[in-house]
Amino acid sequence: MIVLGSDSHTCSYGAVGCFSSGIDRTEAASLILTGETWLKVPQSIKMSLTGKLPKGVFAKDVILHIIGDISASGANYCSVEFQGDVDNFSVDDRFTIANMGVEMGAKNAVFFVDDITKKYLKNIGVPENSYNSIFPDKNANYSQILDYNLSDIQPVVACPHTVDNIKPASELSDVKINQCLIGTCTNGRLSDFTVAASILKGKKIHPDVRLLILPASKDIYEKAFDEGIIQTIVKSGGVILPPGCGPCLGAHQGALAPGERCISTANRNFKGRMGCKEAEIYLASPATVAASALKGKITDPGEVI
Repeated sequence: MIVLGSDSHTCSYGAVGCFSSGIDRTEAASLILTGETWLKVPQSIKMSLTGKLPKGVFAKDVILHIIGDISASGANYCSVEFQGDVDNFSVDDRFTIANMGVEMGAKNAVFFVDDITKKYLKNIGVPENSYNSIFPDKNANYSQILDYNLSDIQPVVACPHTVDNIKPASELSDVKINQCLIGTCTNGRLSDFTVAASILKGKKIHPDVRLLILPASKDIYEKAFDEGIIQTIVKSGGVILPPGCGPCLGAHQGALAPGERCISTANRNFKGRMGCKEAEIYLASPATVAASALKGKITDPGEVI
């Protein structure tokens, strides 16, 4: 199916095999009124992911690594296909990766339907006979074919003020942090909070750090509460925000003051994105953010896992 929405991160639905893309509000209003819109057929880029991720490396590190490699405009108006050993990635992981497709300029970022997709859709009430899976032809032509060995990827951080300004987390250990945010539509799922809680359990965050937790939905919040994940994070010093959207664009709790630094699991670190334009935003995985909350500075999660 084609999914269009008035948010640039509508591309997230590529996680379950959809062609999904964001359109602006005016175009969305026109689509609602007329039932029609137009899209240029994009070129396709094949990204082959092989191997297995090392301990302490997660889907967020993968997509940040890729964006750092090809740049924030490296896939402009292209349809990016993730292929290879994708059975390493849960649907949550795929949502994280597809969500940030637009951060490399992609019109669409997709994982093709497999057994993991089918199981997920079945669990949320979507029977297999209600959709048709689309796959590339065996002789499909690609504008680019890029290969990535997952075993070579390490925890990375997107530094201010662009998403493709990527550096290894281990090289940023002198960067002090004021605020840590785990959540948003990129990494606000149950598996993200499970990882964070495993790092924070029985420990206290650094006294100079605010740790904000933002479940992506009420359902995720309730499941995290029922499993004791919320309690673990709160005991470590975390503050739970209302489920949904907000801090990653400075819309409610989480707006940064001049000179403050935040390390966040969100998808953008543009100047002024979380409040004051004189603040700095770093992007990383939930594991890296949780580890940084404990140390009060950017920390490779391998140091605490």
